[in-house]
Amino acid sequence: MTPTDTSFITSAASRKKSMMLRILVVLVSCAAVLIGAVAVIALAPWRSAHSTQPVHYLGAAESDAPYSYAGLDQFAKRIGRQPNLAVYYSRWLDPFQASFAVSAAEHGATTLVQLAPRNVSLSSIADGQFDSYLRSYATAVKTFGRQVILSFGHEMNGPWYSWGYGHTSPKVFVAAWRHIVTVFRAAGASNVTWLWTINIFTMRNPSIANPASWWPGNSYVNWVGIDGYYFTHSQDFAQVFGSTIVGVRMLTSDPIIISETGALPTDNQSAKVTDLFNGVRSYGLLGFVWFDIKDTTLNLDWRLSSRAAITYRQDAKAFMEPPATPESTGGP
Repeated sequence: MTPTDTSFITSAASRKKSMMLRILVVLVSCAAVLIGAVAVIALAPWRSAHSTQPVHYLGAAESDAPYSYAGLDQFAKRIGRQPNLAVYYSRWLDPFQASFAVSAAEHGATTLVQLAPRNVSLSSIADGQFDSYLRSYATAVKTFGRQVILSFGHEMNGPWYSWGYGHTSPKVFVAAWRHIVTVFRAAGASNVTWLWTINIFTMRNPSIANPASWWPGNSYVNWVGIDGYYFTHSQDFAQVFGSTIVGVRMLTSDPIIISETGALPTDNQSAKVTDLFNGVRSYGLLGFVWFDIKDTTLNLDWRLSSRAAITYRQDAKAFMEPPATPESTGGP
């Protein structure tokens, strides 16, 4: 899902294609995912070398980030607490938005950046042609000093982005990912948590690939992010995310976070909020990021309704224990 004010990520036409593909995924997965959901529960709990204690995260993405923190402040007022993850989507070659990260820290939040290499050759990244940009970015993150969660080329297993399935080979993606991490580490930016972000998938839908071929390896990833949405009244957490969690667990035991999600107010949003909290807890995940944005192009409003915000406020009270500290869940 692409923020409505960041048109650099994709055009309106490809956004619509992306949405239709997502709808297809969740519809065909209903029959198969329940089996996977049972499997993942049976296999839990998972331990990772990157995590030392349970930490819970509640984040939000707002259309005015990273140019303003006002949207996140308004979200905080609605849910009765400050999110402890502040998300923004970044163009390739844009600098690290240190002022936004400072605002996030002042509000008790960790910054999560989705770095989108739109229409950029990933081979050229892997070959070092953008190393000056990467070193500058890494230096800015290092100077900032606090933990930063950084994701590159999110939802690469879907076909709606230039770096994704059918446009860039998994081998090239992995080479670019590993090179970026290597440059950051060489620059001394040890305060980065590397988030590998995929889209929900099912083996029964070839339009969105199993992301295993894009896996950079445990040495280059700290957390796994999964993006997925509720599209119907009947869907529950297991139906949306279950099979993808099973697939991830075949690759790694790294902590998982739902890195982008939402439900429409017309699809019993309040019930979906509770289901989301219950699902994250049941599967032992870190937490989730709510995509609190209205897509005016597709007329889909993912923002929390007043009623759902009350539900969120109530469910969050039980969920947010103990307080989150990013360093305890997988800094490099």
